[in-house]
Amino acid sequence: MRITRPACILALVMHFPTELHATRVQLVELYQSQGCSSCPPANAALNAIADREDIIALSFAVTYWDQLGWTDRFAKPVFTARQRAYASSMGADTVYTPQMIINGQKAFVGSRKGELEAMLNSAPKLPGTRLNIADGKVQASIGPRPAEIWLVSYDPRVQQVAIKAGENSGRTLPHRNIVTGLQLLGNVGAKPMNIPSAATGQSRVLLLQEPNGGAVLDAVKL
Repeated sequence: MRITRPACILALVMHFPTELHATRVQLVELYQSQGCSSCPPANAALNAIADREDIIALSFAVTYWDQLGWTDRFAKPVFTARQRAYASSMGADTVYTPQMIINGQKAFVGSRKGELEAMLNSAPKLPGTRLNIADGKVQASIGPRPAEIWLVSYDPRVQQVAIKAGENSGRTLPHRNIVTGLQLLGNVGAKPMNIPSAATGQSRVLLLQEPNGGAVLDAVKL
């Protein structure tokens, strides 16, 4: 039987759906606090890249500024713990704000816009194919390599927050992609993991990551 050109094209599309539709991204995590006077420029830098399809930009509010005049209502201990895990993994003695981390591997001062651009130009994109998502479940394709799957929930809206005390007192700061939830679904194994339902108005991303603040191996928006 003669195969026409349209049939060949259809067969190719059906046989390689993952390769054709995978989105390669870079994960940018900002660790900041409303009580930190150095953080507004970093917030602005993250806000500026939040709409890029090739970037997942997440803003984590940490808690260690909360005792210094202003309590950040977005801050949670689990976010601070995540930053501390990165610091330990990278051999750093302490944590600081604002800090940006790309793909869980490259850390730098988040208010340095030029350094952010340089890092984005040099950091590899994540493959977008190592997390298999179907029927409300997720499974990783990385063989026996140890890794964890995390679910991150965040608010994609711009939120204008009036600061009434602390180093930024009197300022109104725009926040975007503020992380609202961080959940470890489990260690990668043979069985798929259930993905919890999304809260109203929340966007979500799945992260495949080496344990204990290690490298991010993949990131996929839900």
